[in-house]
Amino acid sequence: MNRRMIMYTLGYIMGFEAALLILPLAVSLIYGEDCWLSFLITIAICVALALPMRFLSKPRNHIIYAREGFIIVSFAWIFLSAAGALPFVISGEIPNYIDALFETASGFSTTGASIVRDVEVLSHGILFWRSFTHWVGGMGVLVFIVAIMPNVADRSIHILRAEMPGPTMGKLVPKLKDTAKILYIIYIVLTVVEMVMLYFGGMSIFESVVHSFGTAGTGGFGVKGDSITGYSPYIQWVITVFMALFGVNFNVYFLILIGKFKSVIKSGELWTYICILLGCTAVIAANIYPIYGNLSQTLRLSAFQVSSIATTTGYATADFIHWPELSKAVLFILMFIGGCAGSTAGGLKLTRAIMLIKSIKKEYKRLIHPRSVNIARFEGKRIDEATLNNVCVYFGIYMIIIFAVFLLLCLEKNFDFESNLSASVACFNNIGPGLGLVGPASNYADYSMFSKLVLTFAMLLGRLEIFPMFIALNTSMLINKK
Repeated sequence: MNRRMIMYTLGYIMGFEAALLILPLAVSLIYGEDCWLSFLITIAICVALALPMRFLSKPRNHIIYAREGFIIVSFAWIFLSAAGALPFVISGEIPNYIDALFETASGFSTTGASIVRDVEVLSHGILFWRSFTHWVGGMGVLVFIVAIMPNVADRSIHILRAEMPGPTMGKLVPKLKDTAKILYIIYIVLTVVEMVMLYFGGMSIFESVVHSFGTAGTGGFGVKGDSITGYSPYIQWVITVFMALFGVNFNVYFLILIGKFKSVIKSGELWTYICILLGCTAVIAANIYPIYGNLSQTLRLSAFQVSSIATTTGYATADFIHWPELSKAVLFILMFIGGCAGSTAGGLKLTRAIMLIKSIKKEYKRLIHPRSVNIARFEGKRIDEATLNNVCVYFGIYMIIIFAVFLLLCLEKNFDFESNLSASVACFNNIGPGLGLVGPASNYADYSMFSKLVLTFAMLLGRLEIFPMFIALNTSMLINKK
């Protein structure tokens, strides 16, 4: 195992976080806020950790194999969250470190679950950092590192595979660094376009930037206690559309850029995604129409919430826990499915859901016709047995983890069954708001420190899609035994 490369890369990441913290430091200085000192202290700590990790662990080769990739990604996210929590604590705006760690992990994992009771009292610098973590975590900090880090070998694609959500991850172009750059260029362009549209819709520059970060990373942190409810219908529609856009596989945008429109049109995943969004919006709109009695408002509210939950963003324009049971059931199911593979959305991923259905269909045919040869296809290509088995195994572990988190939360005395179950699903699938006592009008502040740690781990585990974290922890245990 290339331990030097692991330590070297982690040192690079800590230095990168120090650089990221310069932006919220600048924001706090612009607004004349005292929290600038907390960012400066955190930058100093990150640099103090980064320098020895980089210069004392300089590797002989820069090749990153699968195991090293998983370890780097897992510990990178833990380190980022642990250090990223310091500004909250040092500034005194979230004085408890466990609460601050929960908030930061929620940000980097693009979950959007919060323990802040009144977000509007937070300083601009802290609000910016809180939402900026969404944007950094959305595409993945390691994807950016690969794009800028010198001497990264193409075999380091294991980093991208470990960090990018979805069952598969491949290179868009022959060189890995170019793939990472293309992904981030698309990501930045979409973010900037949304910022401009929100600004011209009446948001301040600060609000448009913060909400674009939250939408791009499909995270959901904002600056108001009522999320997006108080903004104009125009702004709500803009965010609805961009939430849906960031839930699309970024390969689709690359294909559009190079003019392969036929491949885009033939994308089964894309059409399934669009049909789910439109179908669920129609069902919920019909279900809640008697409550509002206005077709335009009903369509806007239902489309926004479907887009928010399906892409695991977590923004809200209505307290949907008061909607009819059918609407809540549809939203709860969407919490599991999530967005497309290769998007910034969380959840099981639509690709896996499709493959699971095809696997069930294939097994059903095999039972009826044992001697027949059944081939499952997706996007016009044959799905090999190894991929189908991997998806089935992932789904099994996925459900076990949700049940395990749910059982641990049930140790709480002040939360009911619905709240604990939806909290488990919402945090592991990186959604944020759930149902019951953790709905869009509530938060996670009343959970115990133990439950917050459980949910923090669930958020990181869900964002990294289980295996990287398990492999990293297992490797660490083996090293300690030696």
